[in-house]
Amino acid sequence: MKGYELTEQDRERLENDFVYHQPVHEQQVVKYQQVRDCFRELAEFIMRSCPPSRERSVALTQLELANFEANAAIARHETADDYKGMEG
Repeated sequence: MKGYELTEQDRERLENDFVYHQPVHEQQVVKYQQVRDCFRELAEFIMRSCPPSRERSVALTQLELANFEANAAIARHETADDYKGMEG
């Protein structure tokens, strides 16, 4: 099997993607919850509006993934500098 060399950019991505990201500010934790609340509201709307089906199940799975990715974007790419000047 042919192998490929990792670039510095590859190594940085791995370091960022496969590590625990502790919240850098208490407002970040609030933001995580707000994102989850919005996705849950949409998921509930879908469940109330769409008949039980494979398609509804896929839509809910996609929402779950989108929720994860949105919170991962916050965790992986925000820094303490993003919250400078905020109280709390």
